[in-house]
Amino acid sequence: MYADLHLIIDGERLPARARPGEPVINPATGQALAELPHATDADLDLALEAAAAGFQVWRRMTPLERSLILRRGAQLIRDRIEAIAVVMTLEQGKPLAESRGELNHGADVIDWYAEEGKRAYGRVVPGRNPGVRQLVVSEPVGVALAFTPWNFPALTPCRKIGGALAAGCSLVLKAAEETPGTAVAIVDALHDAGLPPGVLNLVFGDPARVSGRLIASPLSAKVSFTGSVPIGRLLARQAADGLKRATLELGGHSPVVVFDDADVEAAADMLAGGKFRNAGQVCISPTRFYVQDAVFDRFAERFAAAARALKVGDGTAPDTQMGPLANARRVEAMERFVADARDRGGVIRTGGQRIGNEGYFFEPTVITDLPDDCLLMTEEPFGPVAPVVRFSELDEVTARANSLPFGLAAYAFARSNATVMAVGEGLKAGMVGINTLAISTPETPFGGVRDSGQGQEGGVEGLQAYLDVKLIAQAP
Repeated sequence: MYADLHLIIDGERLPARARPGEPVINPATGQALAELPHATDADLDLALEAAAAGFQVWRRMTPLERSLILRRGAQLIRDRIEAIAVVMTLEQGKPLAESRGELNHGADVIDWYAEEGKRAYGRVVPGRNPGVRQLVVSEPVGVALAFTPWNFPALTPCRKIGGALAAGCSLVLKAAEETPGTAVAIVDALHDAGLPPGVLNLVFGDPARVSGRLIASPLSAKVSFTGSVPIGRLLARQAADGLKRATLELGGHSPVVVFDDADVEAAADMLAGGKFRNAGQVCISPTRFYVQDAVFDRFAERFAAAARALKVGDGTAPDTQMGPLANARRVEAMERFVADARDRGGVIRTGGQRIGNEGYFFEPTVITDLPDDCLLMTEEPFGPVAPVVRFSELDEVTARANSLPFGLAAYAFARSNATVMAVGEGLKAGMVGINTLAISTPETPFGGVRDSGQGQEGGVEGLQAYLDVKLIAQAP
């Protein structure tokens, strides 16, 4: 049921052979699924050379030709969705329904970019002198590098693959070692759709060694990274040494503001679904809950009840609503957050414990009555633990919501138009959802501000990130 793991370089599938490697662990059982081969330095150099050669082929193809291949690849992902979803659930843990949804979303992203790549238009700027023609054109930047995390092993690679390839770039993808099977299946599908050799290469290995060698190479021109703030800073410095542009989607700690005129029960139900999706391991997950005094008790009770009702178990079971955490480190982190919350006077409304001694399961947890300087309110939990606190006034809660250096996503629930406008403008984030959590679609920009990164993926902005602008001035 699991994947045949291999590197993919210059269109060739490279198995383990004498390469070093590591086991891939099923987080629901703690047992090994397969052995993952790591790329050697020679493999990484070969991937860069293949990407450089593939770029020369790919950039010369018309946008229509590139679009047809990308769309065939997206359809193959959909055709294989049941098999790939099982692979994703086995290696990442999320329920099968979430795996299917993520794969559909990833295919939609590639589809959208396939179409948008045909619209990377330039413009004609009238000359100041007779007969002078000034053309502004867009050209692919060259060989791009993509580094993706384990929490969304299909969607995040698809964002980077879609944007880079639709722009005419080639790509070396270093996907997460915890979830390699999903990336292998996606890259295989694109090659089966007719992608030329070298245009898309897939490697795995020690993250620091791989990123350092790839970014330092004069063959690479662009870096796209999704992950933690410290690693994002490191890669940005490495990219800056070569004056290479970088798109960074880093950590967050998304505030949610629930006003007293909101539909409290609907908001609580929606937020519970959003918070505990993928066991809370979502970069744009709602993670800090500020609820106005008048409706605090109603919200906290409804939210805790929804968390308590979730069926936690192996993601392959049909009735599972929340799967395990990705690894033992995440369980230890949840225990640390809960212990600190207890020490700071927090009230545990539900949850707070590890589940069983097999796999990496943790109870959906809701904690109230916490100070703003506790661990749970200042560090992203990246797990199924939710702090819920009170607020009184708009200006007060806006200041508290903006008090951290992060700025990826933020949410608010209210009916008043004045409140909606004020909070939408006041929250410092790259994405703000008002009465909705749906802020990630193929056609809209996805990215943060401040410590949550720079640049965007998705939308026209995600295509432009892989394009250089050139002026061609022509005199008679």
